[in-house]
Amino acid sequence: MRLLVVISALLALTTALPQRRVSLKPDQEIEDQQPAEQNYNNYQQQPQEYRQAKAVEDFRPKVQLDTTTFIPIIRFDKEQGTDGSYKTAYETGNNIQAQEEGFLKNVGENQDTPALVQHGSYTYTAPDGQVITVEYTADEFGFRVSGDHIPTPPPVSPEIQKGLDLIYAGIKANQERAAVEAKNNPEAARQQEEKAALDYKGQYYQQ
Repeated sequence: MRLLVVISALLALTTALPQRRVSLKPDQEIEDQQPAEQNYNNYQQQPQEYRQAKAVEDFRPKVQLDTTTFIPIIRFDKEQGTDGSYKTAYETGNNIQAQEEGFLKNVGENQDTPALVQHGSYTYTAPDGQVITVEYTADEFGFRVSGDHIPTPPPVSPEIQKGLDLIYAGIKANQERAAVEAKNNPEAARQQEEKAALDYKGQYYQQ
């Protein structure tokens, strides 16, 4: 009987020990949370320091935009022909006037090569107030322009012109004489051409 009482006491003691440890666990959690809360409160109480970001310098070139005045087109006319001819003219709000006409023309030795011929003119006001008028022509002889504002070469004196006429006359006479010699003696003309070609290249002609 005493043995059963002792065994029952031991069982009761072992059963009570874990319950006592569990009852202490919530208190332990509270103690563990207190340092964490204290650290958080200390962090919140510390003043926050902010550093202002340094401004980034802009090294891009500064571009100054200039405004321009809108110039209207007052008049614009254009006529187009089925044969390639045309006429066009326009006028702007700042006193610019222009007109041009063109047509096809047969040129060449056999007059079988079509070329565009253009005639036109334009007028505008210079910054100093002078009205400039330009007339131009473009054809098989090139582009030619005329106007009172365009500088012209000084006139050639009669003495210089007489000397130039003599030079041109001598060149023409030599060309005519060479043509007659080539017709009468083709072999001599051929040798003369070979000699001229060698002399032009810096070589010497040897017979």
